[in-house]
Amino acid sequence: MLKYFFLIVTAFFLLSAQEPQSLHIVDKPIVFSQKRIEMTKEYIKSSYGLNVKDITIVPKIIVLHWTAEMDFERSFNRLYPERLLSDRKDILKAGALNVSAHFLVDRDGTVYRLMPENWMARHVIGLNHSSIGIENIGGKGNVNEDLTPAQLRSNIALVKYLKNKYPSIEYMIGHYEYTQMEQTPLWLEKDANYRTIKADPGPSFMHAMRSALKELQLKMPPKDR
Repeated sequence: MLKYFFLIVTAFFLLSAQEPQSLHIVDKPIVFSQKRIEMTKEYIKSSYGLNVKDITIVPKIIVLHWTAEMDFERSFNRLYPERLLSDRKDILKAGALNVSAHFLVDRDGTVYRLMPENWMARHVIGLNHSSIGIENIGGKGNVNEDLTPAQLRSNIALVKYLKNKYPSIEYMIGHYEYTQMEQTPLWLEKDANYRTIKADPGPSFMHAMRSALKELQLKMPPKDR
């Protein structure tokens, strides 16, 4: 943990001393047919009580994640299908729509766009209808804070790109902070018992992100009461 913290701090100071990193996004779409769109509408209706004509969103939040899987292809293949994989019984009660994210960042910092940025993805309970999800390959065993300096640099560049493109974005949060957003009007989940415990992408990574992006004035989630 301490070793990783110093790695992130070092990466931040190196980044500060250099020109801003240019962002290159590789499009690598997951399956998002009309069937997945209709499943997304059903999810919005059952979880949020909203009847929508389409699945476009107005982004207000950026949520940072890790995959808890160290292999890019295995991580991508989990997000690719339209229906949940059989081992995701923990979230099946909220619907069979598969989890997804808008972006997936590999260990070397390569940024992949998996779906349209302003379509709803299922990546965070209660906040999907206003959030853009960024997954990072790493978090081995769902406990190790092992995201790389290259991923940090790419996440910084990607968040800057998104905030510039969508001025409506107000918050940047780590997945482990999502329940703190229940105190805001952006929280929509109707089932008071539908929650999961998350650790991603780790406090050290979020601290480094916030330190590097102070000028964007992105809000943190409210502190727990």
